[in-house]
Formats: sequence, C-alpha cells, structure tokens
Amino acid sequence: MWFTENAANAVGRVTTAGTFTEYSVPTSGSGPAGITAGPDGALWFTESGADKIGRITTGGTITEYALPTSGAYPWGITAGPDGALWFTESGADKIGRITTGGTITEYALPTSGAFPLSIAAGSDGALWFTEVLSGSIGTITTGGSVTEYAVPSLGSLPIGITAGPDDALWFTDAGASQIGQVTTAGEFTAYDLTDPVFFPFPWGITSGPDGALWFTENVGDDIGRITTSGTISELSIPTSGASPLEIATGSDDNLWFTENTVSQIGTVTP
Repeated sequence: MWFTENAANAVGRVTTAGTFTEYSVPTSGSGPAGITAGPDGALWFTESGADKIGRITTGGTITEYALPTSGAYPWGITAGPDGALWFTESGADKIGRITTGGTITEYALPTSGAFPLSIAAGSDGALWFTEVLSGSIGTITTGGSVTEYAVPSLGSLPIGITAGPDDALWFTDAGASQIGQVTTAGEFTAYDLTDPVFFPFPWGITSGPDGALWFTENVGDDIGRITTSGTISELSIPTSGASPLEIATGSDDNLWFTENTVSQIGTVTP
C-alpha cells in the first residue's frame, strides 16, 4: 500500500507484512495529500503546499509537475476513464486533469468557495467530487462539463467519495454525521451514524472486497462499514486518539487506513 506523509514531506510504502519504505519529495514543504494508482504503473499524488502534481514509480523515482494556478491547494486525485489523472484544486475552486505525459488542463467550478476535496470515477464515465463548503456533490465529464447537486442534509460537509458496487457514489458527510449515497442521476439517500460520539466526523470511504462500503470516523476513532441497503456497523481502533483519515482495499483484500495523529497505518479484515 502507498500513502502520503503530509507533514513529513514524503510518500510511504508498506508491504502486507508491515515493512515500510519512505521516499522524500524533492520540493520542501510540498504537503503531499491524495494518492492514487495511475494507468502507467506509477503512483500519482497531489502536493497541497507546492501547487504541484507528483508522480512516483514503484522504485521510488519522483517527477513533479507545477500547476498553472497559484494557491490551488490540490488535494484529491483519481485515475479517470480517459487514461488521465483527475484532481481537485481546493483553494482555486477548480478540477484539474493531467495526462501521464504531464499536460495539465484546469476547469473552473460554477460555485465560488466550494472547496472541492475528494474525487472518484463514477460508473457513468464521469468524475464525481465533494464540495465541502458548498455542501454539494459535483460531477465533471471528461470533456469538462460540470454539474453540481446540493446535498439535502442540514449542515452537510461532504468529505470523502467513492464509487459503490451499486453504480452509485457513496460519500462521508462530516457535518450531518451521515454516510450519503447519490445516484448518477443526482438522487440522494442518507444514513445516520450510530456512534455514541456526538460528532464522529466521517472522512475517508472506499468500496470493500465484501460488496460493502468502508469508512473512517476521524473523531470517533472507528472504522465503519455500511451495506448498500444502509446497514451500518462500527469497529473501534485499538489506539486511542488515532484520528483515522483515508482508507483503501489492499492486495490482501484487507482494508488499510491511515492513523493521522499517531503516525500509524492500520488494517482491518472484512
């Protein structure tokens, strides 16, 4: 599994046996954030503090590409259906696209101050992303056409997003303490979390190998699971105050997650 070390200015790698390797990013203070597997066999990541997109080979060679926009604060990144990488520019209210050759295109969002954060490829061939400060879910075609859907839940703060096994998009709603589902037609369903913590702050979310969605609760210190019919279960992380953030399925069919506050990587067997 590959992950970013935002404060340490590095990209990390951990084997399923727990052996770590870390690679320093050439640009000081780059603030690596999101990371994804690219269609070229390399890993691609955002540099939130340097307004760059990084590429790292499995051997640890890093290449960086500067964004045209200053203060872009790139965060989420995913592989698109068009063979390019798509990413959010949280500080610039834009969605970016970069080819594996390093050519960058940017698309401005209709809503100012939306703060796009996470992004995922949908079953409809478009890219779907969260707009934290506008309380919306956005979608952009590979041709650059943007549509935004307001989340109906009161106080919505959508954070993470992933494609589900049901062809819908699933997202964490930190403001409403819910897990949300939105169809590619823009229809929403919300499911309340059952954690006794008043404000569990769900963050990352991914599709699991068991046909369910798995997510982190940053304040609740839990790993959650929700079926496509809306049944939720939660597992406590052994380390108190771990502050889990991102989560992904590994090659071993376990769920791997980052523990932000305690600098650990955790794993849960579905």
